[in-house]
Amino acid sequence: MHSQINELFSHLWQDYLAITPSARKIHSLLNELEFIDTGSQGELINDHIALRTFNIEKINLDKLAAHFLALGYVEKGHYDFAQKKLKAKHFEHPDTTQPKVFISELLVQYMPKPVQDIINKMVEGVNEDTALLKNFLYSGAHWQVTEEEYKTLAEHSEYAAWMSIWGFRANHFTISINHMQQINSVGDMNLKLKQAGFALNDSGGEIKGGPDVLLAQSSTMADKIKVELKDTSLSVPSCFYEFAYRYPMENGELYQGFVAASADKIFESTNTNSIK
Repeated sequence: MHSQINELFSHLWQDYLAITPSARKIHSLLNELEFIDTGSQGELINDHIALRTFNIEKINLDKLAAHFLALGYVEKGHYDFAQKKLKAKHFEHPDTTQPKVFISELLVQYMPKPVQDIINKMVEGVNEDTALLKNFLYSGAHWQVTEEEYKTLAEHSEYAAWMSIWGFRANHFTISINHMQQINSVGDMNLKLKQAGFALNDSGGEIKGGPDVLLAQSSTMADKIKVELKDTSLSVPSCFYEFAYRYPMENGELYQGFVAASADKIFESTNTNSIK
């Protein structure tokens, strides 16, 4: 089972790196920092990944989750984002060394009709059994939109606009600061990243959460990548890198859940207007 989990995350990671050049640079930077200070290069640990989808039955959250449940993952938390018209669940593996998984879905029925029409047209062409395919979680977009459609989606839901371009893949990976030797807080991480020239998501503050909610997080702003739409090419946000520090609960174990208020702001790492 572990080899299957490792294989899945390896595919997700390589797919993510292909459209997130900053992640490769950050990964190298942090590995180098660890090596310089300790003389040995420890492995950077992935706290969790996030995936996005629509709540349309053939590709909904549960269809994505099924791939992880088959590998022994268990549903652990449920989250609602009323303003963004999203809901999400997170999953953990009994082997706590395995990354957690955060899957969200857009509640399409609450979107304006023009947005619903575009999304339904996109998903219409997806086969009923596509979500069962072994490579589904890193298969990308199964559709192509026009510039006008993309901009209509972006006006009402940055999340929907992102999905229209990138589809099914890891939206971000997350470095566990708890497992690092030299960087001991989200503040330290942010300072290192800014010194290296990386732009951070400052929506709700550069640090989301803290000891009071047992989880502190930050993230870069998504890279911008030139893509081919149905009728033109356009530079659009791709993926971003996240950083998490988990605090101990009363029983001494590290908190393993997610904080909805923080995740709400993390979603904005892919907002079009926030990325230079």
